[in-house]
Amino acid sequence: MLTVKGERVYRLLGRLRRAERRELHEFRVWLESTRNLLHLSVLVLVPLLIAVVTTISNAFPAFSFLLFPPLAAGTYTLFADPRGKYSSPVRFVAGLTAGAVCGWAAFVAGTFAYPADPTNVHAGSAALAVFLTGAVTWLFDVEEPSAFSSALLILIADVPQSASGRFLFDGRLAYVVSILASSSLIAVAFVLWRRHVYSARSRYLYRSTRGDDHVLVPIRTDDGGSEATAMLGARLAAAHEAGKVVLLDLVTDADLEDAETDPELGVTTTDGTIEPGSGVGTAADDHDPDVEGEDDVQRRAAAAAATDLEARAARVRTKVGVPCQVAVAEAGPNPASTVLDVAHETNCDLIAAPYETERGRLSPFVRRLFRGDVDVLVHRPLGGTTWKRVLVPVRRTGDVAHEMIDFATRLAGRTGRVSVCHCIDREGDRRRAEAMLADAVETVDAAVETRVARSSIETFLEANAEAYDLVIIGASQDRSAASRFVSRPTFERVRDLGCDVAILDRNHRH
Repeated sequence: MLTVKGERVYRLLGRLRRAERRELHEFRVWLESTRNLLHLSVLVLVPLLIAVVTTISNAFPAFSFLLFPPLAAGTYTLFADPRGKYSSPVRFVAGLTAGAVCGWAAFVAGTFAYPADPTNVHAGSAALAVFLTGAVTWLFDVEEPSAFSSALLILIADVPQSASGRFLFDGRLAYVVSILASSSLIAVAFVLWRRHVYSARSRYLYRSTRGDDHVLVPIRTDDGGSEATAMLGARLAAAHEAGKVVLLDLVTDADLEDAETDPELGVTTTDGTIEPGSGVGTAADDHDPDVEGEDDVQRRAAAAAATDLEARAARVRTKVGVPCQVAVAEAGPNPASTVLDVAHETNCDLIAAPYETERGRLSPFVRRLFRGDVDVLVHRPLGGTTWKRVLVPVRRTGDVAHEMIDFATRLAGRTGRVSVCHCIDREGDRRRAEAMLADAVETVDAAVETRVARSSIETFLEANAEAYDLVIIGASQDRSAASRFVSRPTFERVRDLGCDVAILDRNHRH
């Protein structure tokens, strides 16, 4: 009884661990959107920084609580748009401090023109504070929206009175000093965050910059398409020092029939490298002629496939210079499942497969790969084996977009050209699209062109694809079934673009 309970507890813990890993992975994928990362940073860091400033100000009674509104607003502006116009830490500190100084100057001038009144702010002082702030920030190019808040709040700052009843200027000077010190502290924290977190987010968040360097290429046909796909996978793997390519041939029933009718198939007698009894395949049961004959057929079929793969691997190693291994497996009733199993066994994190159709749609083999748990790149070749000009249409920022851009920069290298584009329906969406593309390419260590076109994606690709060697498109598998029914994926809506097409599906999310 205890054993049964222990097994149940063990299974329950296993489910919890799998759920935890899945949730952590989904959270990482969510963070790969720059907008989500910024929202999370604002929600976490801005309150923490204001709390730190509040703690410090509580230790110094001269610091007024009125410094927090402009400080909080300016801090939000910094973290919400770290590459925007108001994201300069110098502008942030100088703007807030200049506003406080201008407000203090307006208050001093007002004391000579108006009677001292601790309960009212004179309209002339408020107008002068805003005027001086606008003039000074414009003159020194430190425009900061929160500067106007600090300029006005200093007029009502709670400061002590002298024996004569006049307000001490020293109290408002303390407000200026507190603005300078607090904004400097936040500026330092922002610079550290932007340098070590935001600008380096590709190192911590985007798995495509570190993974997908072990590529499995299933050889499904004898035409040039499989050869081009193998070269594509090799060039992707060659971008990383630990990259490798594994060429896989699936032995089908037709291959077994050929081996059975041709006893010499797969036998290499010139150098003795491959022979029917060399151990390729499974071992036969002793003293069973039928099993021995069946196993001998399997060996010959596997040996023939291995011979062809070795020749292909030699060409890949010669042209690309990346380690290339070969593997042979029985196709079985579900070849896609076999390919996924081999990918796990060979520690491959990307499957580069030739494009296959059946009755005008994706073949069941490709669709099953898309439903697997390994990244898939389906390649529709046109004949070339180098891809120096690559076009990447992006629908939105996220894990798939970053991986497509990373693949494009790997293939283009330092001498190639990568263009990332987005299509809009109306002109009012242009600025948002440009900002989205800027976020997508910001972490790429290469020169990348961004393009925003007011047209449908099909029209844009048909008009521009011939200027490129390769177009990398997302498989849109993250869309709902209803969304895919209303609008089919882009790769199904475009035909004969005049260049190679690669369709990426990132399956690590499953």
